[in-house]
Amino acid sequence: MTLSPLLAQHIARRPQRIELLRHIAEQGSITRAAKAAGLSYKGAWDAIDELNNLAHTPLVERVVGGKGGGGARLSEEGQRMLRLYEKLQALQAQVLEAAEAANDLDLLGRLMLRTSARNQLHGRVSAIEAQGRNDHIILDLGAGLNLRAQITHDSTQTLSLAPGAGVVALIKAGWLCVLPVDVAGVPGHNCLQGLLEQVLLQDQGPCEMRIGLANGQTLCALSPLGSVREGEPVNVWFDPANVLLGTPL
Repeated sequence: MTLSPLLAQHIARRPQRIELLRHIAEQGSITRAAKAAGLSYKGAWDAIDELNNLAHTPLVERVVGGKGGGGARLSEEGQRMLRLYEKLQALQAQVLEAAEAANDLDLLGRLMLRTSARNQLHGRVSAIEAQGRNDHIILDLGAGLNLRAQITHDSTQTLSLAPGAGVVALIKAGWLCVLPVDVAGVPGHNCLQGLLEQVLLQDQGPCEMRIGLANGQTLCALSPLGSVREGEPVNVWFDPANVLLGTPL
């Protein structure tokens, strides 16, 4: 079967975030890697935070004083992922050649969705607590961090959740409240302590904040600046009902 030009382009085009990893490996500069991958500097760091959050260990490590500004390098896991991707490209070509119709590819595209949630944290189910028609799913995020999600019992069954299962928790940035560690939050809400690494001031509305967690993952919050400052420990509060869970198909 001969590939159409559209399919050939599909094979040749690397996903933008894989491109970003490749350019980081080659140049050691976030600024240059972002430009080469067609991303803004902020977009590049958003992508890196999300990749690091979803990986078992960070794929990208920050380097102080890197050339070209915003120094970074791939971890051993990041290098391994790049090598794996090259192998997957070869397999992808074989799969596309075997596709009998364009509808096959359309179906695959619908099954692999992106999400608008800025925060995607990887964890494992440590316990499931029944609460009437709802279940409270407790996730172990590593480094002593735990997260509680409230979903329906039907959703628990649909996702086939059980202790030990790997899960991705999705949380929109606007659902997070960032407070100093000495200020009490809402009883019954999740509370994750971390370090306020960066504050991006907005002309209007809440500030964008990046909070580094002890497990190496990063949270992005849209919250009023208040009395929190960069470099200080903070607590991030959010309702268990605002945590969405996802599992591999």
